[in-house]
Amino acid sequence: MERIRPTLDQLNIVSGNVEASIAFYRRLGVEIPDTRVWRTPTGAHHVSAIEADSSEAATLDLDSTAFAQKWNTGWIGRADLAGRVVVGFSVATREEVDRLYGDMTAAGHRGLQPPFDAFWGARYAIVEDPDGVAVGLMSPISAARRSPPPAV
Repeated sequence: MERIRPTLDQLNIVSGNVEASIAFYRRLGVEIPDTRVWRTPTGAHHVSAIEADSSEAATLDLDSTAFAQKWNTGWIGRADLAGRVVVGFSVATREEVDRLYGDMTAAGHRGLQPPFDAFWGARYAIVEDPDGVAVGLMSPISAARRSPPPAV
């Protein structure tokens, strides 16, 4: 079976101060509509900046350090998350997330987040590259598999 290569589609910055990061990237010229900022009573926790309408452009996401620990169990209890980056790759299927995670960890790369069905409707996993950069592997999102977000 021919495999479709993962596609770079996301740069996610784990921010120590999401509101300050929103202000920085807006001042830089990145379009971040208020409708794309997820806030709870404890503050802003997730931002999906909208850039060009090109399907080839990677998205820029910002996440709070508290929220990052909800979708990356390898980071639970860590106080040094501010400034961390997750480079996101999309893959063609949910099964491909599991296969790639298994292949990468079997080759000796550290798994940070084993594959799981994420609340946003995708199958998701994270491995670390040789320099400690988190690399996310995400399947297409399925509306039928969405669930409420965790409390942050």
